[in-house]
Amino acid sequence: MRNYEDDFALDDLLSPAHQARLLELLGKLSGASFALNAHDDGASRPLEFNLDTLGWLKAELPAEQHQAAVRLYELVLFYAGKYRLAANLHHDATEASYLELQQKHAAVQASEEKYKQLAQRLTQQVEEQVRVIKKAQQELYESARLRAVGQLAAGIAHEINTPIGFIGSNLRVANDYLDELEASLPDSHETAMLFEDFHALLDESSSGTKRIARIVSDLKTFSNIDQADFAACDINALITTACRLIQAEQNQVLPLSLRLGELPEVAGYPAKLSQAFYNVLDNATKSLEAGGQIRVASRVQDNALEVLIEDEGCGMPDDILARAFEPFFTTRDVGAGSGLGLSVTRDILVAHRGEVRMESRLGEGTCVTLRIPVN
Repeated sequence: MRNYEDDFALDDLLSPAHQARLLELLGKLSGASFALNAHDDGASRPLEFNLDTLGWLKAELPAEQHQAAVRLYELVLFYAGKYRLAANLHHDATEASYLELQQKHAAVQASEEKYKQLAQRLTQQVEEQVRVIKKAQQELYESARLRAVGQLAAGIAHEINTPIGFIGSNLRVANDYLDELEASLPDSHETAMLFEDFHALLDESSSGTKRIARIVSDLKTFSNIDQADFAACDINALITTACRLIQAEQNQVLPLSLRLGELPEVAGYPAKLSQAFYNVLDNATKSLEAGGQIRVASRVQDNALEVLIEDEGCGMPDDILARAFEPFFTTRDVGAGSGLGLSVTRDILVAHRGEVRMESRLGEGTCVTLRIPVN
């Protein structure tokens, strides 16, 4: 549409059909024929609009009637021009409003996108904070557990080592006294049997005191008492300690076999590594239902120490295996497990620049491989 400031042509004001209709009506009113010409032929009168000549009206009428017809035609053009101007103004106003609405819509969309991105960032930050909180809870739980074990081991070491020392010393003295007493009594079958049983009782008691002392020593190793936080670690010794603790917990009836290779020492946290081995062994123990064994092996493979703990237990389906390392995820009954064992084990290995791999088949067992780089 033309702008209202532009000059109008005749066809802008009236369409050719309307022009023909208007000429027809003028002819019926006057009884004469009318024609529109683009140029003056001497018998036509000018049609003006806004001081511009838009055409020439020709009619076979007296001058006064001819001029009246021209004025009537110009009046129609005047109101047609007013309509066109109003239409143009309305169009321009509508177009301006539409452009303004478009700009506002674009601003709203930009704002919506901005807040959407902000919401996504906030969601990511919340999720990150939740992960940090869960990890902190996990570390606090693990730290509290290690402290509790350490305090327990320290208490056991202090309370048991001294009386165990007394008992061991007294048993040795009792053995000496028994030898002297046996030498001073008459030799007879009954006396020999009595002294043989007595020696057996003393030897069994001495073996029991050594076993108690070994358990206390294992607890001290497990809880890292008397060792620096970061030290050279004998992985085989830590595995053996963890195995003995598991066996002691199971009253020495656990079907467990060891096949330990020669390993170099690695720098690390002995207590945490012991905890990692213990956690995996504990899971393996609880997976044994109807018989089966646990096999533990160590070796050097691809410039890394590998500890393989394999059980012949119930195994896991793929959906459970995929979530095995999730914190607080457990398939045990409420109160029977925290769901942190494997998660803590993974974090301990990661802290030593290592990794944990797990393979399992339902009904066939599970194999956990713990890898620690040599360098």
